[in-house]
Amino acid sequence: MDLQIKSVKIIDKQSKYHNQIVDILIEDGIIKEISSKTTLSLRRGAGGDRRNGEVIEGENLHLSIGWLDLRVSAQDPGYESKEDLESLSNAAMAGGFTEIVTLPNTKPTIQTKEAIVYYKNFSEKNLINIHPLGAVTKNCEGHDFTEMLDLHNAGAVAFSDGENPLWNADIFLKTLQYLHPINALLMNRAEEKNLSIFGQMHEGITSTMLGMKGISSTAEELMIMRDLKLLEYCFGNFDFGNFGYAQLRKNENKNSILHFSTISTAKSVELIREAKKKGLPVSCDIAAHQLAFIDEDLMDFDTNLKVNPPFRSKDDIKILLKGLADGTIDAIVSDHHPQDEEGKNLEFDMAEFGIIGLQTAFSVANQHSKLTIEQIIEKFTTNPRKLLRFENRKIEVGEKANLTIFNPNQEWIFTEKNNLSKSKNSPFLNKKMKGKVVGVVNKGRMKLC
Repeated sequence: MDLQIKSVKIIDKQSKYHNQIVDILIEDGIIKEISSKTTLSLRRGAGGDRRNGEVIEGENLHLSIGWLDLRVSAQDPGYESKEDLESLSNAAMAGGFTEIVTLPNTKPTIQTKEAIVYYKNFSEKNLINIHPLGAVTKNCEGHDFTEMLDLHNAGAVAFSDGENPLWNADIFLKTLQYLHPINALLMNRAEEKNLSIFGQMHEGITSTMLGMKGISSTAEELMIMRDLKLLEYCFGNFDFGNFGYAQLRKNENKNSILHFSTISTAKSVELIREAKKKGLPVSCDIAAHQLAFIDEDLMDFDTNLKVNPPFRSKDDIKILLKGLADGTIDAIVSDHHPQDEEGKNLEFDMAEFGIIGLQTAFSVANQHSKLTIEQIIEKFTTNPRKLLRFENRKIEVGEKANLTIFNPNQEWIFTEKNNLSKSKNSPFLNKKMKGKVVGVVNKGRMKLC
């Protein structure tokens, strides 16, 4: 594939072309030329004819390294009626993602080498890279360990029980100790299940008015407190054999060892901020949709607003925004979770949790995060790759072209017609969005959106 992108603004702090408007020439999946002058042209073949190629041009085009989503519920294998790998890939590319990380909560669970290979084989033949998380415990139930070392060697990019928190403190502690020597990240969902059981929405005045069982902020915060205490026990300032943080500090990369997925409360931000100040190897992310709604928006019982963690209060949103701005929150994720009609077209307390978010994550972050475009892109690109120990990418001549083309100011409407997911459980359907993906490039392939 040969491609020329004309008059595009580079958003890549690692590149010397950052914030410059340039033309880019891509040949055979490699960035061949970058010029501030509009003199580039697709090369001519041996016979003198211009080689087949595409030219992309338009108003206000921006270009970054390809976006990476740290939290996607694939549903395939096992629940293909909600989403299969083909529809998942199409939705991801339309949302600007060239790479996605999938949860292990499939059927069967991602706990064998064969399950990892299933995703790798699909990725090899497609533009998008699908990176599976390996389950920490068998069937993500929290009782018995999987063969994590085998999963790591097979290609699991990190480890998690996905939708389920690691409720067993001993399992959690041993997992930290087990993964550190192989330089693998543990991703945990912060929720004390015994405090959130039967909960439907954020516990507060609104849940009381609606007569709904609430999900307390304490359920999230208590788990974060526990996990951070155990993290400090393993990697505090004292030496603890091969696992001591004194040993870890010799690592120049200072990789995160524990990552909290989809935090949602003000106190959670404060706890993680303090842990980072102590030098603990911890990180976290937030779902883009968490910034767009609060618990009061559930007054009409729209099941498309039923998510876990639930939409919190205005005060929580204020602190979440501060956490994004000061770097406490490392990444923004889609938390894409497809549900079919049977799971959503029900009374609120019977409906399933989750919304689809791949195609809207960037637009929602663009509209609600109050971050600059550079900060947003960093939380979609550089930070997620660093957390996963991936190769650092940048927009420079000679680099592989793993790119996202977008217009941050273009408005569009998310409809059932342009929704590429098999499911349609989104509160953003028929809503005006700001920030449109134009196309993605990866592995010598291109997809225009």
